[in-house]
Amino acid sequence: MRFNIIGLFIFILFSVNLSAQKAMPVKWSFDLEKVSDNEYNVICTADIKDGWYLYAQKQESDMGPIPTSFSFTNEDDFQLIGGFEEQGKKIEKFDSFFDMNVAKYSNQVKFVQRIKKSKKAKTVSGSVEFMTCDDNQCLPPTNIEFALNFD
Repeated sequence: MRFNIIGLFIFILFSVNLSAQKAMPVKWSFDLEKVSDNEYNVICTADIKDGWYLYAQKQESDMGPIPTSFSFTNEDDFQLIGGFEEQGKKIEKFDSFFDMNVAKYSNQVKFVQRIKKSKKAKTVSGSVEFMTCDDNQCLPPTNIEFALNFD
């Protein structure tokens, strides 16, 4: 009997883990684009599975979805120029799940941040926090780290 309970527990853990892996509907890629001798664009691209949405950086209210946000870990090595620019087809409409207007993206969106690097900088690193939903469910906010090397 004890081995049946342990086996059932392991099966449930394994099933939940497989389900969580299949459910990740957003794949991120990160790139550095050289603009001038010491200026670069940090490009964060989100590829979103059909039927899923990624939320914009700004929302109408704090009571809705978690907006996409970025942070850098080594900001002493560079200066931010402006903020992250969103490049994609933004969907702005009433969302019955949150009972409010939301701003979100489907398919793909790029977030671009211009930076000016210091002479000593070797890398730019940070993370993105985001939330994704489809018409039936939302996944908990996820944090993805990135690190990019200057040339």
